[in-house]
Amino acid sequence: MIRHLFTLIWNRKRSNFLLIGEIVLSFFVLFVVCSLLVYNYRNYRQPLGFDYQNVWQVQVNPGQDSTDRTATMQRLMQRLKSLPGVVSVTTSSPNSPFSFSTMNTERWYQQQRSPVSERYEADDDFAKTLRLDVVEGRWFDRRDDAGTHPPMVVNRAFAEAVFGQESPLGKVVTDEKATRRYQVVGVIDKYRSGSDFFEDSPAFFERHVLQDSSGRIRPTESPLLLIRVQPGSGAVLEQQLIKEIKGVTKTWITTVDTLGKLRQEKLKFVLTPMYALGLICVFLIINVALGLFGVLWYNISQRRAEIGLRRALGATGPGIGAQFLGEMLVVTTLGVLLGGLLAAQFPLLGVFDVAAPVYLLAMLMATVLIFALTAVCAFQPSRMAAAVQPAVSLREE
Repeated sequence: MIRHLFTLIWNRKRSNFLLIGEIVLSFFVLFVVCSLLVYNYRNYRQPLGFDYQNVWQVQVNPGQDSTDRTATMQRLMQRLKSLPGVVSVTTSSPNSPFSFSTMNTERWYQQQRSPVSERYEADDDFAKTLRLDVVEGRWFDRRDDAGTHPPMVVNRAFAEAVFGQESPLGKVVTDEKATRRYQVVGVIDKYRSGSDFFEDSPAFFERHVLQDSSGRIRPTESPLLLIRVQPGSGAVLEQQLIKEIKGVTKTWITTVDTLGKLRQEKLKFVLTPMYALGLICVFLIINVALGLFGVLWYNISQRRAEIGLRRALGATGPGIGAQFLGEMLVVTTLGVLLGGLLAAQFPLLGVFDVAAPVYLLAMLMATVLIFALTAVCAFQPSRMAAAVQPAVSLREE
């Protein structure tokens, strides 16, 4: 039976090869879309590694104010910490959770370069404010004021990529020119601050304090505060915060947002191109379905004499329908095999640096979708072929 189907397909090779090419293109597009969906779904199911609920972000812009900004920030943080309803206050670098800012760099360990990693600056209260999960060692504290090297906290992804199976605690890493040395004092589990769809990539934190125990003051050009408040805090506390900030900073411009709101805005930004790609994919699938249905309908119209002769020789209606359906499944299989060969290059070559299981699952999904689409499109034309009466078709000839 299979050999007979291949013979029929070869006899109509011109139209069938065009159909195979259409299936290959459709499979490849579905593979790319499914890879994107699987990749983002896997990331979405992973924990963020921090608690953004009840955390407010306060951006204060000094503008043209030439006063001692760092001293002003110290007074401001003290006032905010004393407000009822405020649990903790911390400073953050511009690449705060769900922001559109990044700070990428590399570090060296034993003359080996780390992957490109996200660099964050944080103070001693950062882990408490965002409730980070410190799995090894500790977070920054006053003990680091007297340390030989500036402290660093890394996430698991960075520790595994740089130190392998070794414990990262106490290890010293450097910048590119080895002019600065950092000592790892702690490891956190995950920290995916970009959005819910970002993967858990290597990242590390460097300690940033406004003033250490020796009295040294660090400049603060664009202060960014993260404030954890009591659950249920609303507009009243927000007005109090703004009032306190205005009382301390005078002319500084203040913007208050919740991390929950910033998360929703980032999700909309990330999902927009995904929606656009999904619409393009749906449009392509509709066109492929119409093409398959048209080709099958045309084949039946051109092969009515063949169908009538087979019916006259004793072939049943269901047998005729199964033949046409079988032909389409064989053609689809050939197209899927060719498309699979192209898609297999992605995990083999490490395209986009995505884990191989993502590609394999995407290939499986694309295969199922293509066969389901073919079966649906071939169902009605196969029924039309099965309903052809031998006397009618032979009389037409």
